[in-house]
Amino acid sequence: MARSAHQPVPAAPYRLYTEARQEFRRTPSALNSDDIDMLPPGDDDGSEPDDRTLSVAVKPESAGGRLDKTLADLAPDLSRARIQALMAEGRVSRAGVAQTDPSAKSLAGDYQIRIPPPEPAEPKPEAIPLTVLFEDEHLIVVDKPAGMAVHPAPGSESGTLVNALLHHCGASLSGIGGVARPGIVHRIDKETTGVVVAAKSDAAHQGLSALFAAHDIERAYIAFVRGAPHPAQGVIEARIARSPHDRKKMAIVRTGGREATTRYRTERTFGPADRPLAARVVCTLETGRTHQIRVHMASKGCPCLGDPVYGSGPPAGGVRAALAEAGLARQALHAAVLGFVHPVTGQRLRFESPLPADMAALETLLSRL
Repeated sequence: MARSAHQPVPAAPYRLYTEARQEFRRTPSALNSDDIDMLPPGDDDGSEPDDRTLSVAVKPESAGGRLDKTLADLAPDLSRARIQALMAEGRVSRAGVAQTDPSAKSLAGDYQIRIPPPEPAEPKPEAIPLTVLFEDEHLIVVDKPAGMAVHPAPGSESGTLVNALLHHCGASLSGIGGVARPGIVHRIDKETTGVVVAAKSDAAHQGLSALFAAHDIERAYIAFVRGAPHPAQGVIEARIARSPHDRKKMAIVRTGGREATTRYRTERTFGPADRPLAARVVCTLETGRTHQIRVHMASKGCPCLGDPVYGSGPPAGGVRAALAEAGLARQALHAAVLGFVHPVTGQRLRFESPLPADMAALETLLSRL
């Protein structure tokens, strides 16, 4: 059974939460969609009530290139085509002057991008069973199974966590950020299992978003990887960006991208002691970039077992047999721990999720190698 623990939060962590929330309100441009899917409403700048405003600072050394490309590089959550469309609608401005020419040279200074709420079809409630670890009037914590996307997207328009939450929570689900991702403040991959929190009130949404923005969240993942990382524990600090060769993949880059930090610790190895065939590794996130653990572990030569994207070659025969017998046809990655300060009550909450059946079976089989 999944476990949770909560007790009153000490004064110091609560101050950290307060400072994080204040920082969130001051600098929404510092956020990224890998941690937070929605931003707070824009300031009083003449935008429509449901618009959100993203401020992008172009430094002198970045100025001089095409404006649409410069802004897209500095706001990676917005594609170049999306920037062009927003410019055509008069939603990009500098010093209060609309910027409508995508090919114009970028100038140093702050650009404001007014982003309208998403307009996809509103997700429909679906009676999908949920494993609820915690729920109150402000938030809900669930144990997500493999194969469930967090929110609707091309190829996963239904059967998502959002669809299930709309049915379970009804009208209480927060709608900040538009109808596409109500209540969602973070996400894990469709085939990754484990703990996810969603907001049910505006106050919880704002507070959770601030905590994720400040990385004041405890997140630990269990990964079964090919071979074993060397050294057995350490810190991986490598910037991550969209792969220039495959837009569906992420990659480590020397410049650009976003800073990404993963702490890892090898708990157990499988196979010969001098040349392990696989390992169980605990990864703790200090940032939350798309596919961060999968990319970082692959960079160590130890991709997650079963990973169809970053696997880079088959594992040893015994490991392949264990994967097949366990029925694991996805990356062996599980969000095992999520801890945070409740943004409304001030309680410190911590949730643990046991390994799902396929990963537990895999561990048993690997232990026989």
